[in-house]
Amino acid sequence: MADVLLLVGMSVQEVGSRDELAVLAASAGGSIAFLQQGDPSLSRELTRLADEGVSRIVLVGVSLGRLAPAHSWLRRIAAYWWRERAGQRPVLDVVARLLDSLEPDALVAVLTDLRPITGEEPGLTSAAWEDVTAHRHQVMLCRGPRCTAKGSDASVEAVIIAMMEHDLGDDDVLLVHTGCQFPCNRAPVISVQPDDVWYGGVDPDAARRIVGEHLVGGCPVETHRLPRA
Repeated sequence: MADVLLLVGMSVQEVGSRDELAVLAASAGGSIAFLQQGDPSLSRELTRLADEGVSRIVLVGVSLGRLAPAHSWLRRIAAYWWRERAGQRPVLDVVARLLDSLEPDALVAVLTDLRPITGEEPGLTSAAWEDVTAHRHQVMLCRGPRCTAKGSDASVEAVIIAMMEHDLGDDDVLLVHTGCQFPCNRAPVISVQPDDVWYGGVDPDAARRIVGEHLVGGCPVETHRLPRA
């Protein structure tokens, strides 16, 4: 079969833009996949295309915000799939930089620099990823459909940036993107464990306060705290 273009959402933010991503991919005769928390996963879509006999797949990482992992993760995951693939393997080429716009002209521009997957890319394990972190808080960031529709992407971005400003790392606070946490009428929702504190209506300003006052100062932000049934 002919070459196929595969647009790959790098973060949770692109999952929320699935429809727009699919339109752009379809305009180029391609398909979409996601690196995390979206279906189809990159591995599943690569398998589907390979099973259909596609001989070459061009991967374009897409990042529409500031939350995406490094571009190297696209190569890592693609190379892992390529090494593990049983049977005929297609040629995999990866665009050298992330696509940050869903405009057709932007897609054309990034396709000028392609680099092949060789199978010699770094694997998925590292000594640095062996142990559970020593975090004191686990912050659950709801990315369910209602929270996403009401702007949880901006709230999550504000949490991450505020943590960086306060020098909080994984050994202080472990961030977890979740599906629906149920008090959907209060979206966007964030919960903090093991304190068992739930927050609703978390806009970016509230998100910054949660980091500074609760995660750093130890005092929950009462103006956005939700009662527990």
